[in-house]
Amino acid sequence: MDIPLKKKRFTTSRILLIAGGVTLVGLVVFVLLSSTGNSKLNVETERISLNTVKNGVFQENIPVNGVVLPITTIYLDALEGGRVEEKFVEDGAILKKGDSILRLSNTDLELSLVNQETSVYNLLTQMQIQKTAARQNTINKLNQMTDVENQLIESERIYEMNKKLYDKGVVAGQEYEKSKNDYNYQKERMKLTQQILNQDSIAVNQEQNQSQRSYAQTQSALELMRKKVEDLVVKAPVDGQLTSLEAEIGQSKNKGERLGQIDVLSGYKVRVDVDEHYISRIYTGQQGTFTFDAKEYVLAIKKVYTQVTNGRFQVDMVFENEAPEGIRRGQTLQIRVALSQEKQALLIPKGGFFQQTGGNWIFKVSADGSMAYKQDIQLGSQNTEYYEVISGLEPGDQVITSSYDNYGDVQELVLQK
Repeated sequence: MDIPLKKKRFTTSRILLIAGGVTLVGLVVFVLLSSTGNSKLNVETERISLNTVKNGVFQENIPVNGVVLPITTIYLDALEGGRVEEKFVEDGAILKKGDSILRLSNTDLELSLVNQETSVYNLLTQMQIQKTAARQNTINKLNQMTDVENQLIESERIYEMNKKLYDKGVVAGQEYEKSKNDYNYQKERMKLTQQILNQDSIAVNQEQNQSQRSYAQTQSALELMRKKVEDLVVKAPVDGQLTSLEAEIGQSKNKGERLGQIDVLSGYKVRVDVDEHYISRIYTGQQGTFTFDAKEYVLAIKKVYTQVTNGRFQVDMVFENEAPEGIRRGQTLQIRVALSQEKQALLIPKGGFFQQTGGNWIFKVSADGSMAYKQDIQLGSQNTEYYEVISGLEPGDQVITSSYDNYGDVQELVLQK
């Protein structure tokens, strides 16, 4: 007798169909929840930077690089052209003012000096001859003056004697008139001789003055020529160190060509490159600081060069006090230049988050430390260490300041230790 079989309620195909339906419903629910809720991402706290927002002293500054230079650099140029005959020192030598550095030769210049000296000696000889001739001429005129004066005295004596005799009727009228005319003639002659002597004296003085001026000019030209020859020996104009000497024995140098430079060792300055963005905020007297050998030093801007090259301009800074021991020319310093006065502000440390957010928002950690969510913020000025917080955060808030490169559009972060 056949036994009827009981039909199974859940077959394998039916089970698979139900499982597929449940999976589909779950997927739909997950998609709906994902589209309506905040996207989340698990992050490990070891891989992020957590910092606390705090109140503190804030000063806006910018980081710049500066190169140490001597306080003064004197350039050596060839005052006269010539051939390098001798070098007395080499690069790096410490010099005193007036020390010889090198010697040039210039035969044309030296020949010109000889010719100038000859001209001066010839002029001096000519002046001596003229002076002797003038003196002799004056002596002759003085002798003539003496003769005329003697003749005047004699004619006056005869005239006075004849006048008395004429009044007594002893001398004839013709003889009296003759002595009178002779006397008057000698007086006029005396006046003329005096005028000639005076004019001669004036002419002699003028000629001597002119000769003196001519001699002085020629002597000045000689001194100038001698100085030009002396300039063939290049000497140190100041005390300092010869940091460059571009000359070799036998090399020809043109007038005005650069020979080298001397650095004055009395102090140092720092030449700093600054981005042109800050050109309106940089001025003389502004201070900057840097650390050298674990000690902080202060610099002040002494000169601003407003010419912009490749988007940057330069300033010279000097040490407020003594320069650090061991600092050397050409050394590079990392300097923080202050752009504002110190003030109290709400601060967060600088970090990689700024590159993705532009300072408009930040991930703020929840009170229990398990989550971090986006928080809109407003930042103000910045320095090398901190951003100034204008709004959006309070003192004590914890924020993530490391880079957000891997977060995409995630709204919340689940913090896992």
